[in-house]
Amino acid sequence: MNKLDQDSSIDKCTLLVSTYNWPEALELCLESIANQTVIPTEVIIADDGSKDATKAIIEKYNGQLAIKHVWHPDEGFRKCIILNKALHEASTPYIVQIDGDVILDRNFIKDHLQVAEKGCFIRGTRSHIEEDFLPYLFKHKKVDFNFLSKGVKHRFNALRLPMLAGLMIKKKSNSYSVRGCNMGYWLDDFINVNGYNNDLQGWGHEDEELAARFVNMGILKKSVKLRCIQYHIFHPLAARSQENTHEKTIDIVRADGIQRTENGYLQALEEKNA
Repeated sequence: MNKLDQDSSIDKCTLLVSTYNWPEALELCLESIANQTVIPTEVIIADDGSKDATKAIIEKYNGQLAIKHVWHPDEGFRKCIILNKALHEASTPYIVQIDGDVILDRNFIKDHLQVAEKGCFIRGTRSHIEEDFLPYLFKHKKVDFNFLSKGVKHRFNALRLPMLAGLMIKKKSNSYSVRGCNMGYWLDDFINVNGYNNDLQGWGHEDEELAARFVNMGILKKSVKLRCIQYHIFHPLAARSQENTHEKTIDIVRADGIQRTENGYLQALEEKNA
């Protein structure tokens, strides 16, 4: 692993990457990970039932990165379950979590390690790569972006100014607007709330539900700007038939102060070992 600046908080992390049947995007994501100024200790791919093309991309990068591929059969949108299964393979105390449809700024891991803090989880942001730019993106396999790059929107989120980033940090005891595509947390905290809620199947707000239980446990949301930069690759929206149900679950978690889910990290291990 590359050396960090002396003011860094920690020097090891597990990078958790969720994916499902988009190997072209995952290839760019993994390429951006391989180009990091600080390489994560390990990369765990949480694969919600992808086909062999995804496995081939992962094998391509397994020599450059220490990758663990955790897969289960495709039985619908079961992201929470595969994330829980994947984190049973983690060997470091700190988790940085992203989706497999993002491209990372080359200092993404370095930045996350430097903003990690006990008693907090990290809420990052993202810029977006526009739909019209995708043919060029995939043809040229471009992974070097900055806030001035062609094809980028929401440019402020692509602005990296580490000397000023401390002025933008906000710590709050709330779980709103949390995105699992750019998140950091301590594995012990994750285990203490029993991880993701396996009952939340289908798209929608599983990250906010996890964050709500973090907050109920007394962990602060630490929102970060001007660091931890990533670029989300455009894709059509997923079906949102379960969104209202998931929102109601979050409302109950917040109202009742629920800290642990009854069907989460530990129960996923039982299914994994069955």
